[in-house]
Amino acid sequence: VMKKYIVLAILFVFPRVVYLFFASGVNRFAKLPVLTQNIEEIGEYSDAQFKDRITVLGFFGNVLQDKKALALNLNQKIYKRFYRFTDFQFLIALPQGTETQAENLKNELEGTTGTDMSRWNFVFLPPDDLQFIFRSLNLPLSLDTNLANPFVFIVDRNGNLRGRDDDDFFGYDARSVADINNNMVDDVKVILAEYRLALKKYNQARKP
Repeated sequence: VMKKYIVLAILFVFPRVVYLFFASGVNRFAKLPVLTQNIEEIGEYSDAQFKDRITVLGFFGNVLQDKKALALNLNQKIYKRFYRFTDFQFLIALPQGTETQAENLKNELEGTTGTDMSRWNFVFLPPDDLQFIFRSLNLPLSLDTNLANPFVFIVDRNGNLRGRDDDDFFGYDARSVADINNNMVDDVKVILAEYRLALKKYNQARKP
C-alpha cells in the first residue's frame, strides 16, 4: 500500500512541484534588461519611429550586396517568425542614396522566402544622423567606413535598448546563425511576452 502512495505521489505531486519551480523562474526573469534608456528617436529624422513599436534595428551600410546573407538570416530566424505580432517591426537605417539597393534587397527577400515584408522597413538618413543614432545606443561598437555594423538591436516601445546584461553582450551578431537562433529568438519572445502580460493586466484593471 505504501508503495502505491509513493507511486501516486511521484506521478501527481512531483510534476506540480517542477512546474511551480520553473514558473517562479519565468516570473523572476520575465523582463529583458534595459541597457540604454531613451536612445535617439529615429522619428526625429523620418516617418518611422521607435515609440509604441517593438523594433529590430540594424545598420547595413551603403553596400547592401554584402549584407544579403545577414538579411536572409534575420528574415528566416526573426522576421518570419514574429512579424505577425502587432507593433513589431524591422528598421534598417541606411545612408541616403541606397534607396534602389534597399528596394532590390527587399524584393529579393520577399521572392526568396515568400514572406510579407510590409513590416521590414528601411530608413534613409545623412551619415551624421546615422552616426548620432548609433552612438546613442551607448555600446562599445562603431559603424565602419561604409556606415555598417553586423550587429542588430532590440528597441522597446519606450525607445530603450534592450538585451542581455552580460559583460560581453554588444547586440546580436547577424553573421552568426547560432547567436540569432539561440539568443535573439529567445529575447524577442521574452519582450513580446512582457508586453502581452502588461496588456493583459491593463485590460483586467479596466474591467468594472
